[in-house]
Amino acid sequence: VAVAEEEAGDEDEKLQARPPVVTVMGHVDHGKTSLLDAIRETNVTAQEAGAITQLIGAYQVEVNGHTITFIDTPGHEAFTAMRARGANVTDIAVLVVAADDGVMPQTIEAIAHAKAAAVPIIVAINKTDLPAAAPDRVKQQLTQHEVVIEDFGGDVPAIPVSAKTKQGLDDLLEHIQLVAEISELKANPERPAEGTIIEAEKDANRGPMATVIVEKGTLRVGDAVVAGESWGKLKAMFDHRGDRIGEATPAMPAEIMGLESVPRAGEPFIVVEDERTARELAEDRRRQSTDGGQQRVTLEALSGEIAAGRTKELNVVIKADVQGSVEAIRGSLDRLSTPEVRLNIIHTGTGAVSESDVMLAAASRAIVVAFNVKADPGGKRLAENEGIDLRNYRIIYELIEDVDRAVKGLIEPVTLEVVDGHAQVRAIFRVRGGRIAGCSVTDGVVRRNSLLKVMRDGEVIHTSRTSSLRHFKDDVREVTAGLECGIGVERFESFQEGDVIEAFHVEQKG
Repeated sequence: VAVAEEEAGDEDEKLQARPPVVTVMGHVDHGKTSLLDAIRETNVTAQEAGAITQLIGAYQVEVNGHTITFIDTPGHEAFTAMRARGANVTDIAVLVVAADDGVMPQTIEAIAHAKAAAVPIIVAINKTDLPAAAPDRVKQQLTQHEVVIEDFGGDVPAIPVSAKTKQGLDDLLEHIQLVAEISELKANPERPAEGTIIEAEKDANRGPMATVIVEKGTLRVGDAVVAGESWGKLKAMFDHRGDRIGEATPAMPAEIMGLESVPRAGEPFIVVEDERTARELAEDRRRQSTDGGQQRVTLEALSGEIAAGRTKELNVVIKADVQGSVEAIRGSLDRLSTPEVRLNIIHTGTGAVSESDVMLAAASRAIVVAFNVKADPGGKRLAENEGIDLRNYRIIYELIEDVDRAVKGLIEPVTLEVVDGHAQVRAIFRVRGGRIAGCSVTDGVVRRNSLLKVMRDGEVIHTSRTSSLRHFKDDVREVTAGLECGIGVERFESFQEGDVIEAFHVEQKG
């Protein structure tokens, strides 16, 4: 899969083998960070070991002459935030499970995130040096969550390790290398760079700093870069040791300096021709997000896509008060798939809807159904920001009925008209191809892509959209209150002085 994706748009002879990018996931107390530290320490000389500090959230190690890139995510939400923004930076997920604690709720969440990303999983059973360690019990538990270990006839390797004694680390690294070889990971280093922002912050002395992983091409100091709504010319780059570098090749992590603002973690970046192009692209994106914001993924919208034949699946995250409710809902929803539309339950769990649940839904274009539970504050806030449909139910029958109607494409979307602004017609001008209204914008904003109503004496006499928008002689994207403009309206020319033009847009209500 990895090769097919990366070869798109690249000539075969330019593709070169690249290191794997490995994300380490798991329960916060199961030794994820200490495992990463132990791997890094085995890879440096004794003199360096005492002084090593990890400066950025990613680093590279050498194993038998091959390089591996590790990403240390603060949580699996961050991993999935990257996918939600269109980045598939990870090639292999290492799932860390403590040999004494076994599979915990956070482990189950991590499994769901790794599976949704469709990346190979390697299990690292950590803390095997403890007296209470029970690796076989861990393997049994994982099988219950559809992670079937090789010992039990599955295809997931499980490596017993100890971050403390460093036992099993070589074995783990060899398995990573093996999975990477099978995946045949390649990239073209000769093209303009593309990649992903792993983390970003504003440094008091150096300004906005971002850690990136290059996925394709070679990133160089002096390149013009766009990441989401941020842009800039790279003034300096540093490797994971903090040393200045001039370029970063595919799968290499680097810290970059020179962006005008702090980008969001998980945002893809691209290199463009020059600074002017970078600025224009970033400003375009900023305008789009102000204009329309994020497209909400609602049950109604997905139902409409199914009815129109644009989508063939419906993804659902289930949260409920108790496990019995989860099983009942899952059992009923499993039966709703049809030959035309597949219903995928991508994650289930008990308790409040968390940020992790919402992020998983965002990356998978899923809806979240909550039975007898609410969202915690972080989950609620994230659902609003990411445009996720969070549906609360108290009666199982209603939940099943709603999802069933969506699968059949029967739910009618509820739409709302949102007024953006008004303009008053002061004069009428004849131009090539018709007539336009010379207006003054009295409130709000009129945009080039606005829907419009022409109103006379309080009555709507025509509804369509903007055909042209000018400020003096310039074509413009928008005109705000207090300014004058010329507005062309599709299929309408019978303006009169005193007419009011109302600009609006339509939102689907979830």
